[in-house]
Amino acid sequence: MLVDVSKSMDASDISPTRLERIKYDIRQLTDSLAADRFGLMAVADESFVLSPLTADHDAVKRFTLDLQTNVSPVGGTNLCIALDGALQKFTGDRSTRQSSKAIVLFSDGENFGPCSQNMVRRLKAFGITLFTVGVGTEGGSTIRQGNDFVRDNRGQIVRTRLDRSFLQRLVSATNGKYIEADANSAYLTELAGQLRTLRGQVVDQQRVAVTTNKYYYFLAAALALIIFDLLFTLRTFRL
Repeated sequence: MLVDVSKSMDASDISPTRLERIKYDIRQLTDSLAADRFGLMAVADESFVLSPLTADHDAVKRFTLDLQTNVSPVGGTNLCIALDGALQKFTGDRSTRQSSKAIVLFSDGENFGPCSQNMVRRLKAFGITLFTVGVGTEGGSTIRQGNDFVRDNRGQIVRTRLDRSFLQRLVSATNGKYIEADANSAYLTELAGQLRTLRGQVVDQQRVAVTTNKYYYFLAAALALIIFDLLFTLRTFRL
């Protein structure tokens, strides 16, 4: 799971804020998929692995609670670097080779970095399904900063809006799916259902020849003949 922690996630067009809503939703998602392993990355201008893939959902929840928008002092968002980092985590973990794999990106879609076609091709080649969850509204919201609001270089108050089209383009290139977060978290039912239907892909396989000993057939036949000899006496006549 990749969570956008850029400053725009402090917007309150989804109550109480975009980030706080997603933190709550992630805890609900892990509860509904009890048999799955989860990893967690924070995404801003750089990416930070908070939890590797693990079946310890309590640990993932604890790291989720620590998500804050002040983890990166630079600001901005580079979603594609984060996707590439998640891809590397999957390809470097041999335990995921025959498992279903998915990346779930929670973001408002504001991105300031390029996405390489090679990264998109590798997602498809390794059978990794990408889900993007749009967080925010078209009308958008201002962003509180202390007693004031976040302003641009001209002193104008910044208004952040959901960039739905960017998130949709990402999934269309990887045969994934775009889902939009809502205020009551009803979208989690659809997201969990999509994740349950994923099937694992075998990236490589080996043929193993297995041989077994067959001596017990002959042993059984010998024992049968011995028992027959003990039970039956054959008379012979000399002419």
